[in-house]
Amino acid sequence: MSDEGFDPRGLIREAYRIEGISEAECRSIFFDWALSRPEAPDEATQIAALHARHAKAAPEHPMSRVLREGLAGVAQPRGRRGGARGRRH
Repeated sequence: MSDEGFDPRGLIREAYRIEGISEAECRSIFFDWALSRPEAPDEATQIAALHARHAKAAPEHPMSRVLREGLAGVAQPRGRRGGARGRRH
């Protein structure tokens, strides 16, 4: 699947076209994209491809920052922390 297929509704692409868009609006658009994104490949691959496609031309665009933060967020380890098992040695 090409990176174009990672944004089938064109949400990310259109965010870059909106003049004067705020970071809060970009976060909202990103959230909407995340809820409707294709299942495969994984989220990190899709975000990286979208960032590579759009951020080169607009590295300081609010959506570029949101995509970078999204990449950093998916890099964090997932799963439960703590609880009884977490305290056992």
